[in-house]
Amino acid sequence: MATSACSAAAGDVLDRVRNAGTLRVALTEANPPWNFLDAASRPTGYDVDVANELARRLNVGKVEFIASNFQSFIEGVRANRFDMVISGQTITPQRREQVDFSRPYEVNGVSIFVRAGNRSINALSDLAGRRVGVSAGTTQEKLAREKIAGADVRTYENATLGLTDLGHGGVDAMLVSRFQGSFLADRSGLPVQPVGQLLEREINGMSFRKDSPRLKQAVDKALAAMIDDGTLSGISRRWLGGLDMAAELRQLPAEQNR
Repeated sequence: MATSACSAAAGDVLDRVRNAGTLRVALTEANPPWNFLDAASRPTGYDVDVANELARRLNVGKVEFIASNFQSFIEGVRANRFDMVISGQTITPQRREQVDFSRPYEVNGVSIFVRAGNRSINALSDLAGRRVGVSAGTTQEKLAREKIAGADVRTYENATLGLTDLGHGGVDAMLVSRFQGSFLADRSGLPVQPVGQLLEREINGMSFRKDSPRLKQAVDKALAAMIDDGTLSGISRRWLGGLDMAAELRQLPAEQNR
C-alpha cells in the first residue's frame, strides 16, 4: 500500500509542481554565461532565463533555484531534492540509465584553455603527462581520463575555480566549454586563452526523475515552442555573444533532437 501511494505521488510531479506554484530547479550558480550569481547574489544567465520562461509556459508562478553541482545533480533529482536540473548537463547513455532528459536546449563544445602565451599546447595530444584541470563530474573529466595518456587530472567544483588555478599556474591546461571559458576569462581578467580546435560537441538537456513523464512531455512542448517563436534565439543572443542557439538546435539530426 505504501509503495503504491509512493508511486502515485512520484508519478504526478507536474501536478504537484503546479499545485505548489513553484518549480525547483538545480544549477551550479558558478558556470557563466550559463548560470551564475550577479552582483546582488541572484541567479542569472542563459539557464536562468530559460528556466523562468519555461515555468511561465508551464503555468508555474515561481522558480526556486537550488545550488548543486555535477557530481550531485543525478542523485539530487532522483531523491526529489529538486524537480529538474537546468545546468548544461550533456546527454549521455550512462546518464540516461539513471534519469530522463528533455529534448536538447543547448549545443556546446569543449576547448583547451592554457595560460596566455603558452605555445607548447595546441591539441589533446600535447596534454600527455601534464596537469589537466576539469570540473568534477562533467563529460570533460571523462574525456581527460580516457583520452589523455598519463595526464594528472585535477578536479574542481566548478570552472571558475579551475580557470583561476590555471591562471595561477596550478595546472597546465583546463578542458572547459567554449562559451564558459571565454566568458570567465573576459569577465575576471584571467590570463588564460583557448587554443586549437573544439575537441567535441556536447548536446545538453534538462534532466528529471524517470517517473516524471508528464513533466518531461510538458517541458519538451514548451521548449519546442520557444525554439519556433524566437524566444530561445533572443535569450541565447543576450548571453552567448550573439549566437542563435535555436538555429544550432535545428541543425541536429532528428534522432538527437528529441
